[in-house]
Amino acid sequence: MFTGIIEAIGQVKEIEVKNGNTRFWVSSPLAPHLSVDQSLSHDGVCLTVEAIKDDMHQVTAISETLLKTTISDWKTGRAINLERCMVLNGRLDGHLVQGHADGTAICTHRVEKNGSLEFSFEITKAFAPLIIEKGSICINGISLTLFNVTSTRFTVAIIPYTLQHTNMQELAIGAQVNIEFDVIGKYINRIAELAKQ
Repeated sequence: MFTGIIEAIGQVKEIEVKNGNTRFWVSSPLAPHLSVDQSLSHDGVCLTVEAIKDDMHQVTAISETLLKTTISDWKTGRAINLERCMVLNGRLDGHLVQGHADGTAICTHRVEKNGSLEFSFEITKAFAPLIIEKGSICINGISLTLFNVTSTRFTVAIIPYTLQHTNMQELAIGAQVNIEFDVIGKYINRIAELAKQ
């Protein structure tokens, strides 16, 4: 479980495709503090640390993960938002994030607003019941608040601190991002669907 508050930006150093899976070596300042078998959020996708070497850690994405996220598009040199799993004796500064991406969204607008940035995204209409005005969403692992919500679009605002400490600074119009909807909202939506049957 994560909070959506990014701790560090990592960089993809090596990529190896093997038997339908893809293995990555990622360098970051977190590497000395990681341990094998630890869960680590990579742009909002929970992956298990398999090995650690110097300032790098290794993870593997299986075919299911590659199909539902942006990971299959990652190239060497890409900046990755990283967050270690939460500790249950601290503050929850973002919102409850599982690291299980529900899918992807496309960036449709990027507008500067007096030092901050607003990004708009387009999603499939099937996700409409999971987004609400002023609700929470996780984009590339970042806990953000939704506004200007429609059935297929929403907007988020990025404060200067978040812009400087995440890979949102590199996000361009037309880019895909990993999205995870609020877990409580997903359960409520599921209960409502079952009640209709």
